[in-house]
Amino acid sequence: MDPVVMTAGTALVSAMATDAWQQARSSAVALWRRVHPQRVPAIEEELAEVRAEVLAARETGDTEAEAGLVADWQRRLRRLLRDDPALAGELRRVLDEELSPLLSNVEAARIANVEMHARASGSARIYQAAGNQSINES
Repeated sequence: MDPVVMTAGTALVSAMATDAWQQARSSAVALWRRVHPQRVPAIEEELAEVRAEVLAARETGDTEAEAGLVADWQRRLRRLLRDDPALAGELRRVLDEELSPLLSNVEAARIANVEMHARASGSARIYQAAGNQSINES
């Protein structure tokens, strides 16, 4: 899956749990309005439902439910880009300029794009981490 789609889906759901959820909703609706204007009322309704669901998931500590919401919106964004590939730049802009600023530093760090590449040969070992890593060898 496109890293921008993955990050944007995560940022959208995370932003829906903030006090600035109306801004996140408006940003998402604007994307749909560009590609599928007839679907805007349904998207607006679904985003309101997502807000209620993500707040409930966070209140109960249900990380699986929140992950499911994220996956759902990632799929929706992927289909949106499939229908209009030229929207990729706009999605990146919305992510960088509209959704990410709504998130706390902790949330923003959690969804930041991390891309790692490694190549090993022979007896080489590669250890990569996007966070803490402990390696204990005898």
